[in-house]
Amino acid sequence: MNRTNDDFYQAINAEWADSAVIPEDKPRTGGFSDLADEIEALMLKTTAGWRDGTITNDDPYIANFIKLHQLTSDYAERDRLGVAPVLPLVERYQNYQSFADFAKDLIELEQAGLPNALPLGIAPDFKDARVNVLWADALGTILPDTTYYGTDEGRDLLAKWRQTQAEILAYYDLSTIEIDDLLDKALAFDARIAKVVLSNEEGAEYAKLYHPYKWNEFTTLAPNLPWQELVTKLLPNEPDMIVVPEERFWQAADQFYSEEAWPLLKAYLLVAVMTGYTGVLSNELRVLGGAFGRILSGTPAAVSAEKAAYYLAAGPYNQALGLWYAGQYFSPAAKKDVEQKVATMIDVYKQRLENADWLAGTTRSKALVKLDAIVPHIGYPTKVPDRYANKIIDERLGLFENLNKLRRLEIAYSWSQWHQPVDRNEWHMAAHTVNAYYDPQQNQIVFPAAILQAPFYSLEQSSSANYGGIGAVIAHEISHAFDTNGASFDENGSLNNWWTAEDYAAFKERTQAVVDQFDGQISYGARVNGKLTVSENVADLGGLAAALAAAKREDDFSAVEFFESWATIWRMKARPEFMQLLAKSDVHGPAELRVNVQVKNFDDFINAFNIQEGDGMWLDAAERVQIW
Repeated sequence: MNRTNDDFYQAINAEWADSAVIPEDKPRTGGFSDLADEIEALMLKTTAGWRDGTITNDDPYIANFIKLHQLTSDYAERDRLGVAPVLPLVERYQNYQSFADFAKDLIELEQAGLPNALPLGIAPDFKDARVNVLWADALGTILPDTTYYGTDEGRDLLAKWRQTQAEILAYYDLSTIEIDDLLDKALAFDARIAKVVLSNEEGAEYAKLYHPYKWNEFTTLAPNLPWQELVTKLLPNEPDMIVVPEERFWQAADQFYSEEAWPLLKAYLLVAVMTGYTGVLSNELRVLGGAFGRILSGTPAAVSAEKAAYYLAAGPYNQALGLWYAGQYFSPAAKKDVEQKVATMIDVYKQRLENADWLAGTTRSKALVKLDAIVPHIGYPTKVPDRYANKIIDERLGLFENLNKLRRLEIAYSWSQWHQPVDRNEWHMAAHTVNAYYDPQQNQIVFPAAILQAPFYSLEQSSSANYGGIGAVIAHEISHAFDTNGASFDENGSLNNWWTAEDYAAFKERTQAVVDQFDGQISYGARVNGKLTVSENVADLGGLAAALAAAKREDDFSAVEFFESWATIWRMKARPEFMQLLAKSDVHGPAELRVNVQVKNFDDFINAFNIQEGDGMWLDAAERVQIW
């Protein structure tokens, strides 16, 4: 039996975990996952009814989703076609005889959303978050993080990747020698990428990655790329600057964009074409295409054909599906109540900032300006993005052709946003997503309808349980405005140092204490990286502190119910491979540690559960950390 004094997370969740069953097609189950699974089942049942005509829906966006869903569900046709839809693309790439030959076609490949190894994109400028600018990222690696490379585990995973990809390539008219040659070269190209791209730990400190280059200086890093054609076809005029977070990658650009690199790049692209479309081909190929991901996460089975068809069709229409869900399942009363909770949490945060005696008055006043400027979005957006009106399914075309049309639309829209004002009304999550987020460039907190229900929130739960659940989640997102990344951005979402040197040094000292609390902790045999997870851990700590202060305002406050609710929302039963993967690559700490490490920092927890020195949940008062 687990005692709350020794292992709080297990004391609250062990009985649940004993009977909880992880679905065969999932790596985990638990608070977030269980709710997501319930919504998944609802959406599968409803959308199947729409598709089959047994349930009506007159929304024009949903109508096009239904048409696409009918195509994604037609596995008889998908199985009949096999790899045929991809063969013209394979031939196109096989016909490129040199890098120069490929470069002539590169911009057209980008416009079509086809593999092109050009990691450019449009996103808000960190220095002026009101405007979108051009960013130069890097190519991704096969393995989840650069730290895997050169290790026995990494070599084993690359061997498994090779095996799973070879099984897919065998569906094409290739000999064993040709398949081996392609995979040898693709792996060699990946090894080059892994040597220069940012690790997950480096990338997690995104506030430090703002490296603006003058356009004419940047283009000299990769002189073989068709920059003039890019300007002519994708942008209205030549950029004045480009942001380069992945400096090492672009400083080594000749390793990727040159005649010397062409044999490796060509193989990399061909493998990407032949393996990257499995999800829209036959059911057999769909299952093979997900095999390596299932190896990484330890998931035994692929999702069903029915689920895969739904998710493939839902992708382009997610916001429309979310609005339908919110209209059906998110009541005005719940919306009003959550809006009040957000207002309360911001008010509590304001008081806590005003009382933060470790901050100088100038820093505190600027923090309050940023807090007051945070824009909360609750439940659902007011409308779907305007470009949804162009997402029309042509029933005369097949699945592959319609998806290509939709992809072209999104690519064109993205490039059209260069030097345009940032759309601060478009959500990055649909309303039926069980999650929430803070956008540092827009200084917004967003809470989709799907997360605004039990176990996070319910009108039937006590106020303390709600504050320990959704209250702490709300305050967690507010805290991201003041975490190790968010603290570098001002009230407009722009990179701007609003700290005194002394206050920032004090902030770094406190956040380092959070790093130290998590660093080296063991999760399923893997060591947790305190630096990788610090921003999320700081947000958890601030979220708990503010939610606890809010809960104490209520007449029926119960510290026991508050902390038990926090432990409950993070309950998770997961496959060991998945937990090891998260510990090595995820910016969020393992769920059990998000409970046990965090609650020890609160006197109210120590007192409510009578934690004594020597207990597993004890932390000396001098070591307890509070920031916000």
